[in-house]
Amino acid sequence: MKNKPRFGIDIDGTVTTADTLIPHINKKYNTNIVLDDVVEYDFLSAFKEPIDRDEFSKWFQENEAYMYSVSEIAKNAKTILNDWQSIYELFYISARNTNLFSITQKWFEENKVPFHHIELIGSHDKLEVAKKHQVDVFFEDKHDNAVCIAEELKIPVILFDTPYNRNPVPENVIRVYDWLEANDWIKRHF
Repeated sequence: MKNKPRFGIDIDGTVTTADTLIPHINKKYNTNIVLDDVVEYDFLSAFKEPIDRDEFSKWFQENEAYMYSVSEIAKNAKTILNDWQSIYELFYISARNTNLFSITQKWFEENKVPFHHIELIGSHDKLEVAKKHQVDVFFEDKHDNAVCIAEELKIPVILFDTPYNRNPVPENVIRVYDWLEANDWIKRHF
């Protein structure tokens, strides 16, 4: 039973900065990719030369725990989420693999980012989990997730703008450029 409005919140590229993994990728591949180079929801889209997808995937899986443990929090996210914690229920729903739960929870605790629930689903398909938890609004950076959740659940989705999510969106997907804009929208509508 919900007592307060419940927010479904993605973690990577939403609570963390959209470019937080790029320095690790640059170090591994001796390159200088920047966020503007990532125009698809796929880091490999940023490379000028083809990169072996299986090799990249293997490297990423071997290093994701460390990369997530040192992820940079998005500007103003912590302050706003702290302000929200007594007013709203903060349910984090992430595509991270379930085996990363302890690292994820530790990151939240060490960075003093409030949460009521964290769910790692190991898939980008967040629709069923958002439905199960009856979220009233969702915060996302992946374009197709935002559109799907907005259209299927008929709820507003706050889409954090990045170079990889700039395709058109339906009316109930609200594009914001930072957490201050997200907070302004929430204040006006909740």
